[in-house]
Amino acid sequence: MHDKRVFLSLNIPPMSLDLVIIPTYNEIENVEAIIRAVVDLGQGYHILIVDDNSPDGTADKVRELQTEFNGNLHLEVRKEKSGLGTAYIHGFKWALQNNYDFIFEMDADFSHTPADLIRLKKACEEGADMSIGSRYTKGVNVVNWPLSRILLSYGASFYVKIITGMPINDPTAGFVCYRSSALKAIELDAVQFVGYAFQIEMKYRIYKAKKKLKEVSIVFTDRVRGHSKMSKGIVWEAILGVIKMRFNSIFNKNKFYHG
Repeated sequence: MHDKRVFLSLNIPPMSLDLVIIPTYNEIENVEAIIRAVVDLGQGYHILIVDDNSPDGTADKVRELQTEFNGNLHLEVRKEKSGLGTAYIHGFKWALQNNYDFIFEMDADFSHTPADLIRLKKACEEGADMSIGSRYTKGVNVVNWPLSRILLSYGASFYVKIITGMPINDPTAGFVCYRSSALKAIELDAVQFVGYAFQIEMKYRIYKAKKKLKEVSIVFTDRVRGHSKMSKGIVWEAILGVIKMRFNSIFNKNKFYHG
């Protein structure tokens, strides 16, 4: 899709090609606003919506907006709801096939502040292979969560650090920027988890591939419109899955990362 040779032939340093991946399922209340918020940053970000055939018409709204955004807004519709992890893997493969340099994960519900995309990219430009929008590097920066959920999330982060040894304060964070080389360093088809644990697994695979991870402090605000996709099953997948993941990294290194 993109060819940097034109810039090189004119002796102009090529601009990076950046893709913001936003998975959706029944996000008709948020999808137009989040797309416009990213575009309004004026950074030239491309956006890929990966929609799981939302019955509320989310994909139709994106198709309507595509005529306005001159090829910078892309849509992939999957047959059914198949989990956050597989949506991102689908998006990562699409991004690599289309030669993007920096690839972001971001929620559709404004729990992640779009302006923080700039700070995440800067961390990667300054040397990180993966930058993480962290809620827990400077205290607890979470808005509109009940105390029980804060304790669950913070406790899960501590648990993951103990089991994996990753020096990451917020391993379950879902607001991330990757260098394309970081995604190429791991075996995407071997990623096992689809829910809460997916975010942990991606960080751990990149960490085990000896790539540099850096946390960037953000404020996380719980969604105002639409409905959360969190469930007890997703939480248990994370709790039990971390131990399984740790063993797999020891005994199946050839499937865990390249190199």
